[in-house]
Amino acid sequence: MMLPLLVLRPEPGNAATLAAATALGIEAIAAPLFAIEPVAWDAPDPQTFDALLIGSVNAIRHAGAAYAGKPAWVVGETTAQAARAAGLVVARTGTGGLQGVLDTVTHPRLLRLAGEERVALAPPPHVAMIERVVYAARPLPLPAAIARLMLADALPGLAVALHSAAAAAHLAGEVDRLNLPRGRLHLVALGPRIVAAAGEGWAAIHTAPAPDDRSLLALAAQVCHTPAPRVGE
Repeated sequence: MMLPLLVLRPEPGNAATLAAATALGIEAIAAPLFAIEPVAWDAPDPQTFDALLIGSVNAIRHAGAAYAGKPAWVVGETTAQAARAAGLVVARTGTGGLQGVLDTVTHPRLLRLAGEERVALAPPPHVAMIERVVYAARPLPLPAAIARLMLADALPGLAVALHSAAAAAHLAGEVDRLNLPRGRLHLVALGPRIVAAAGEGWAAIHTAPAPDDRSLLALAAQVCHTPAPRVGE
């Protein structure tokens, strides 16, 4: 029996991942564990920096349009599309994480727009970078319907797509709080940092070969379409 895939990321990313998963023949179920909310922030004068560094669509949604016309160095193609829609000029689109993008920056003064939960970055010597937090991901309780699904005898288990370390840690906390069995969940993570945050005791943990949604879902398709034995068999 094919494993359904839970998608925990907040909107609007949840819907995008669900659509991409469905296109791959995966039975995907929306289960957002976070809600994205704007936070008050001090917007620097555009004259004080040369370009933007952006690691998520949410940063653009909540702040990017304020700097239309500025060059933007972005983490991936989805973020690049959102940047262009907001009037930014994409200078480079990364494929292997935001640090890799930062390492190639040629503008000497950067403004990083980010969320509260973010990866620490080290700019190269020729780059001065300031950061502004423009949004936060607020944790939500695991929906009762999803908890029941995790216990359903009709299913051999569930696969879970993990896009962030915060999601992995929050999932683990909710599963333990509700006394749900970790051994029925097959985690598909975007990277090693997320795996570490998830902890142990799961049925399996798989790491995507590249830190992007396409690679994550390709791996999830393999996991979901591999027949899984029922617990106890």
